[in-house]
Amino acid sequence: MSAEHDALLETLKRVAVALKRAQIPFALAGSYAVYARGGPHPEHDVDFFLQEQDVAEAAHALGELGLRIVHPPEDWLIKAYDSDRLVDLIFRANGRPVTREMLEQAEEMDVASVRMSVLDATDLMVGRLLAFSHHFCDFSAVLPMTRAMREQVDWDRVRQQTADSPFAYSFLVLAERLGLVPEHTELTSIRGDRKPRAVPEVEHAR
Repeated sequence: MSAEHDALLETLKRVAVALKRAQIPFALAGSYAVYARGGPHPEHDVDFFLQEQDVAEAAHALGELGLRIVHPPEDWLIKAYDSDRLVDLIFRANGRPVTREMLEQAEEMDVASVRMSVLDATDLMVGRLLAFSHHFCDFSAVLPMTRAMREQVDWDRVRQQTADSPFAYSFLVLAERLGLVPEHTELTSIRGDRKPRAVPEVEHAR
């Protein structure tokens, strides 16, 4: 376990405790949520999900803790820096708002000796699959978390919520062939007689 990982875990705990004290509903998300659920050790920034209506209060609570708050051009998150360690406070992911239902489905878990809400494994998987695009489609990066969480995920719900993504469809076919997820004899059944939406061609500058 690296020193950077240890430092990020300390930041994660500080932020979680501050949000709990402020009584702000939240859930640990991203690679550290996968780690809490048995996935590989992450080395990158920490992600928390919360509702947009709670962002200002969360920023105030973390500012009082000494973190530096940054409002980036992206309109779906704010950033908080604990020294040089980054925490993303995300209120919209893949174009979908973080909802009360999503936070209520999160599971209370011990993460580095601190009790906190951790995003549901199914929501974690849906989020990762919907992030696939022409510019990011590295299936190998998602296979380890699939292997680690496969018994925790509702794969039928994953298929339903990612049915419009040809990238997600392709990943699920691969994961089935590798024996990582339960076989679904008719993946297209969740879309009736339709096939996955074709991937539009990317225009390149001439």
